[in-house]
Amino acid sequence: MFTGLVEEIGVVAELNPHDETGGTSLTITLPASSKLLEDAQLGDSISINGVCLTATSIVHTPVPSFKVGIAPETLRLTNLGSLAKDSRVNLERAVRADTRMGGHFVQGHVDTTAEIVGVAQDGNALTFRFAPKSLDVLKYVVYKGYVALDGTSLTITKVNDAEGWFEVMLIAYTQEKVVVAQKKPGDTVNVEVDVLAKYAEKSMAGYLSAQSEILVKPILEEMVENLVAQAMGGHS
Repeated sequence: MFTGLVEEIGVVAELNPHDETGGTSLTITLPASSKLLEDAQLGDSISINGVCLTATSIVHTPVPSFKVGIAPETLRLTNLGSLAKDSRVNLERAVRADTRMGGHFVQGHVDTTAEIVGVAQDGNALTFRFAPKSLDVLKYVVYKGYVALDGTSLTITKVNDAEGWFEVMLIAYTQEKVVVAQKKPGDTVNVEVDVLAKYAEKSMAGYLSAQSEILVKPILEEMVENLVAQAMGGHS
């Protein structure tokens, strides 16, 4: 579990599609002054551009770095496969019990990717417009709700279901702390919608289904009784 508050920006040292395990691995280097890996252990979860991945190797000197494995399903659902050497990525360690929840509940389970279709200056802020690859996620995207883009917790400022896009605004401070601010139209981001919206949808679906049974059952019983009565009357 993560908060969507980026702790560090790392740099891709290598994306190896044929590593020693036969799979794909990603190696990230950090600034020499970084404290991200100080208490990190093998097997820890680290969010890379919003994707929860497991640290399989950790190096502290001379330059802090770590390696993760990327499953084929992750490559299909995210934009991690498009990373190249020197690409910058958002990083966040998994939350602890005493962590302040400054963003929102982010699982690191990406739902889809979205293409940047517009960037507009608004004072010293930037408004980004995104068109998700899977339009199904838009039912969870609401005005003033949360969304995680490349692992960054952001507030939705506008959404258009008919045209298939939503917008967020990055203030000047955020622009300096996350990789999304440096992206351009045509680039993609990983999208994770608010998981609480999914739980609410499932709970409501169960409630409505139960209510439907309560309301419909007496009507069906009455219809059956009427049909039986008509049939009995026809044979008398």
